[in-house]
Amino acid sequence: MPIYEKFVGASRDDFLSLKDAQHNYNLTFKENFNFAYDVLDELGKTKPDKLAMIWVGDDGEEKRFTFQDMMLYSNKAANYFKYLGIKKGDRVMLVLRRSYYFWFCFLGLHKIGAIAIQATDMLKAKDYIYRCNAAKVKCVIITGHGQCTENFDEGADKCETVEIKLVGGHKNAGESWFDLEQGIAMASDKWQRPTGKEATKADDTMLLSFSSGTSGYPKMVCHNFKYPLGHIMTGVFWHRVVDGGLHFTISDTGWLKSLWGKMYGQWFGESAVLVYDFDRFNAAKVLSVMEKYKVTTFCVPPTMYRMLLEEGIEKYDLSSLTHCCSAGEALNPDIFNKWKDITGLKIHEGFGQTETCICIGTLYPWTEPTPGTLGLPIPGMDVHILDADSQSCPRGSVGEICIRVLSAKRKACGIMDTYNMSIDDTAKAMHDGFYHTGDLAYRDEKGLFRYVGRNDDVIKSSGYRIGPFEIESVMLEHDAVKEVAVTGVPDKVRGFVVKATVVLADGFEGTPELTKELQDYVKKNTAPYKYPRIIEYCAELPKTFNGKIRRSEIRENDAK
Repeated sequence: MPIYEKFVGASRDDFLSLKDAQHNYNLTFKENFNFAYDVLDELGKTKPDKLAMIWVGDDGEEKRFTFQDMMLYSNKAANYFKYLGIKKGDRVMLVLRRSYYFWFCFLGLHKIGAIAIQATDMLKAKDYIYRCNAAKVKCVIITGHGQCTENFDEGADKCETVEIKLVGGHKNAGESWFDLEQGIAMASDKWQRPTGKEATKADDTMLLSFSSGTSGYPKMVCHNFKYPLGHIMTGVFWHRVVDGGLHFTISDTGWLKSLWGKMYGQWFGESAVLVYDFDRFNAAKVLSVMEKYKVTTFCVPPTMYRMLLEEGIEKYDLSSLTHCCSAGEALNPDIFNKWKDITGLKIHEGFGQTETCICIGTLYPWTEPTPGTLGLPIPGMDVHILDADSQSCPRGSVGEICIRVLSAKRKACGIMDTYNMSIDDTAKAMHDGFYHTGDLAYRDEKGLFRYVGRNDDVIKSSGYRIGPFEIESVMLEHDAVKEVAVTGVPDKVRGFVVKATVVLADGFEGTPELTKELQDYVKKNTAPYKYPRIIEYCAELPKTFNGKIRRSEIRENDAK
């Protein structure tokens, strides 16, 4: 019996109808649940030789870790951190790219009860200063790759609470840095689960994430030790990982998405994870790695699917793939159809945020994946579409995706505890019995959720509410369009008019004739009022570190 059944009380094969799902899903756990002990160590003891991870370096170096290996290395990390004075409740920032030391450290911090904070290696001095002071970080663990430690040291004197600096990987840090790898190597691999005041409880804070937001300072999102339980649905039911298989989610450990696809849900399903530690995304290399290691389940954002398709996936043997997923942005029909035509596999979309685990998805056997359709709420998530007055919207009407939260103690596993560790900030998003996601959608005639866009991205023009996704999807079907971002531009008559910022495919030029052709194409293939009255051509679109289009930056530039 896979270990997830111990917590869910049923197999995913028991979820053959919505009624079955609602009846059979019965999440149970003890008040001291801790993934590092109750899942990792349990597998390390009962299935010690089962593969947990294949790590592949950009130069082809390979390392394999069993569940027993992960248990022992996380024990060593916990012992080393304890030696350095890190205690339960201390905040520790990890900037380790895709190094396997991330997993040792992250799980070691779980065992101590310290609060882990993920961060990308692209941060500069001012970014470190903000994060360290906002989160009251005691210890930083930073890769020696590139200029990472130098960037931190540039602002170190302004990081008010940092006491311990650890470097992993390339050793180009100054004398004030401790050697993480040496410290873990010398530590004991024997560790006892703490008791009494040092023991962790399921409601204790486990994780603090900085949202990747598209504007303003990132928000601090706090999750407790129940958070991994929400990812049973992510890995086992949505990714549909194969027991003994190999799952591949392309994400840096600086982002919470790595926890969606590189540990919690996959190990609940007893699948190994593939970690490809590349410097820059290269579609040919990624496909070669997938072919060599026979990846069984796969999840990347739509942008990366497009890059893989442009490389020519038909040149690679991907026959080991059994299931594909996508999240982070709305999936466009051209990507969905091309991938299906070549691989025979449909891409299953899912919806979730830094603040949640997966909330909605095409994860049931009877839900048919189609572009723009997110699917149905997962068991345990009471999801509604609400209007501005927090009233339920009728089917077909656009509203905000909201999740019922009865109280701080009575909410689905995976929903955040707080924003910015602030009652006031949390109340702005969690009120009237719901967590308000800020994302807009509607339910179609079948009851399926269809994504519209972020509240800030929806364009209000001449009384119409226009979501950027539907226009972008149409334009991406035109041969001339490689990438596109749709935004609103203020207009005295209409309030806003639709603007499309376009990256052209090779061989096309942004002429007035092409602009007219694209406008007519949109009018022909969707409601005419949605067509972009303004089309601007550019070499590349502004994006966040993790690949999401920064429409806010386009709007800000237009306002100047």
